[in-house]
Amino acid sequence: MLRIREMSYRVAGRPLFEDASVTIPAGHKVGLIGRNGSGKTTLLRLIVGEAQVDQGAIELDGIGIDQIGRVAQEAPGGAISPLDFVLAADKERAALMAEAETATQPERIAEIQIRLADIDAHSAPARAASILAGLGFDNDSQQQPLATFSGGWRMRAALAAVLFSTSEFMILDEPTNHLDLEAALWLETYLKSYRGTLLIVSHDRDLLNRAVTSILHLEGCQLFFYEGGYDRFEKTRQERLTLAAAAARKQEHQRRHMQAFIDRFRYKASKARQAQSRIKALEKMETINLAISEPNTVFRFPEPEALAPPLITFDRADVGYLAEKPVLRNLSFRIDPDDRIGFLGQNGNGKSTLARLISGELTAQSGEGHRSNKLRVGYFAQDQIEALDAEATAITHLQRLMPRATPTEIRSQLGGVGLIQDRQDVLSKNMSGGERARLSIAIILIHKPNILILDEPTNHLDIDARDALADALNSFAGCVILISHDRRLLELTTDRLWLVADGTVRDYDDDLEAYRKSVLADRREKNRGDPGAENNSRGDKREDRRAAAARRKQSAELRKTVHSTEQALEKLQVKMQKIQAVLSDPDFYQKESTARIQEIATRQRQLASEIEAAEAAWLNAAEALEAAS
Repeated sequence: MLRIREMSYRVAGRPLFEDASVTIPAGHKVGLIGRNGSGKTTLLRLIVGEAQVDQGAIELDGIGIDQIGRVAQEAPGGAISPLDFVLAADKERAALMAEAETATQPERIAEIQIRLADIDAHSAPARAASILAGLGFDNDSQQQPLATFSGGWRMRAALAAVLFSTSEFMILDEPTNHLDLEAALWLETYLKSYRGTLLIVSHDRDLLNRAVTSILHLEGCQLFFYEGGYDRFEKTRQERLTLAAAAARKQEHQRRHMQAFIDRFRYKASKARQAQSRIKALEKMETINLAISEPNTVFRFPEPEALAPPLITFDRADVGYLAEKPVLRNLSFRIDPDDRIGFLGQNGNGKSTLARLISGELTAQSGEGHRSNKLRVGYFAQDQIEALDAEATAITHLQRLMPRATPTEIRSQLGGVGLIQDRQDVLSKNMSGGERARLSIAIILIHKPNILILDEPTNHLDIDARDALADALNSFAGCVILISHDRRLLELTTDRLWLVADGTVRDYDDDLEAYRKSVLADRREKNRGDPGAENNSRGDKREDRRAAAARRKQSAELRKTVHSTEQALEKLQVKMQKIQAVLSDPDFYQKESTARIQEIATRQRQLASEIEAAEAAWLNAAEALEAAS
């Protein structure tokens, strides 16, 4: 359990938290949200002891800070492979395996082997490989030195290590920032099945709707806890704000009424006592604090010069790097001014290569290609924010690129990407990730591009900024090409999907939900292997028919088993929801005795174990039914 009591914390005199309190029961999966710069990452640092609160307390019941799973701030490197790095995250297993190499006493050897069996150590390489595969590492890349990977891929390995570790409390800070859409879908599914307590900072609506059970909102230096995913949070918060506004209006009316009575009668002898009574009541009346209205993020993209279609065409083109073999082959497509295209496909399949070809950074190795003479392309690459001058302000960056622009024009350009005026004079190294992303977008907009190519533009942007970006893209008069793991942004802004896979590019005619299901189904199939391989190798069709008949016979009993195990699981989950509702009520800890609290917490742990067993039984029955069918 995580309990924060009356916590206050300031940075350079600016309050991030003032008397903030919240309780997160064990086993909850919580999405921590808030505007860029509101203090989310700082809260994580306070929880793990990297910073100390100015006032109040943070308590972790039943778990030490060293037992919290958290991605290292620095990307791992060196000669160690991703697989060995992930395996090393289970410190107990690593220590036992090392000791097993040198132990000589028969009793100790037996103890080590029993413990290794208890923690299922011998299946660890397969589990680690499965996690790495889910995050995009194929079998070959799992064995390569980490030093050969980019920073983003090394951070994926760091995330895999945390997921593999056996921690009961896990903290993740924007884990999808280094992932493609396919890996983000896998992570979403993985986190849904995680059994411990999870605190995750994310601005991904889909992840917050599917993988967490509650939302912790950081707003106005306070922490507000909401049950349910993001959509439910939005609705509940709006209802709370509406009620608070109504109560504040009613209170203000009462204040004016009482003050008018006091002003009129406080010096009149016959009414003095009543006036004094109202003065005391007015002093005791607690002010209803409304949420502080924060400025909305606004993106405004410049109007490009109108050009006749097509802007770009390619016919049977191959593209790659220098003398190496092509990454993509036989590309034939055209791009028009009103196109809205989203790229799909796993990292490493060539999405960025295709984006560079369209932007003009790469030229086709063969085939034909044509571009409009006056075409201007604005290309936002994933690593673009790292190329900013750390010692220059946003104003300085644009002055270098727009030497003839007035200060007003430069500030207007920065304001058009949501970079507010008091942050325009801050050095790049002191900006948040979201502010650096805004500055990078402002730079590519200087020449009023006809095509905007955005490669993961929402990394580091909060939810409000993502919505503002979607609105601006929809209002943009030019062509938009988008690579993003943010499904909501893709759904809101694109009307064509291109799948980059198998060394080429083709139209994807279905929608993103169908693609999500397809990706997850492919992963399940890979994990399960090919169930028909053995029969096919025999080449005996009669044996295949007999096996199919046996599976059909089994299916009736298996359906009954699935139904009964599902009913048992639903009953246990209803019980767990009731207990979680009790434990998530702050008043419960004030009203009930310590013994009662411990009793309920113990029952919660028992139910969690029963649910885990019931889910395993249901999953085994469902998989058996699926195989038989």
